Amino acid sequence: MKTDAPKLSRPAQVAEAIKDFIVREGLQPGDRLPSEPELIERFAMAKGTIREALRLLDAQGLVKSRTGPGGGTFVHEVSQERAEALLANYFYFKDLTISDIYQIRRVLEPELVADLAGSLSPRVLTELREILALYEEPAQTDEEERDQHVATLRFHKRLADQSANPLLSFLIGFMLTILTDITVYRELYTPINHDLWAKGRDYQRRLLDALEAGDSGAARAIMTAHMQTAGPMMEGQEAFSLKRFITD
Repeated sequence: MKTDAPKLSRPAQVAEAIKDFIVREGLQPGDRLPSEPELIERFAMAKGTIREALRLLDAQGLVKSRTGPGGGTFVHEVSQERAEALLANYFYFKDLTISDIYQIRRVLEPELVADLAGSLSPRVLTELREILALYEEPAQTDEEERDQHVATLRFHKRLADQSANPLLSFLIGFMLTILTDITVYRELYTPINHDLWAKGRDYQRRLLDALEAGDSGAARAIMTAHMQTAGPMMEGQEAFSLKRFITD
């Protein structure tokens, strides 16, 4: 037997109605919402309900209020960092694994680089090569290995930032943020893995060459092989970390 979805509180209902109003009126970030008295009249709600609805929207990052001359409540664009942080809260207790993440990376990232082949500016290509230079030599300490792992993920994040598809860019960027956090707090950078470093760097070098040459087929194939190789190797790092946690 199906149970009804929990009924929204009155402020939450008004918050949803205000979001509908923003979309319907075509309001853009920086546009001012109607004044508090106007909102009270429009939605036929008490002042306290309207204020609580606006607080809910502010907490979601969808509006911002300013006081003083020229003040009021304004439509606000949620930053990618804020959106990732809010979504990360949902996954906090989901116990994501490396396998979960690479299952998605294997699907999305080869298509990303195939789309980007031949379209990256010289500035972005230079930035990517500068990131690659951060792990020119294999790490000798755990701290160096950690920093190199983070840098390699930043390489992929920089690629995701270039996508013309905002949803694809966000999904890949969010996965990489989660993977970076998991790598650091679960210490998946230990023990030092020079084989992982060497293979990953070789794939990224060849990927950059394919992207610069505009060879989408080669870019897709290189990234596919990269993900297929890196996934099991990172799962091995995860298994070692879990074993270490159990025996400590």
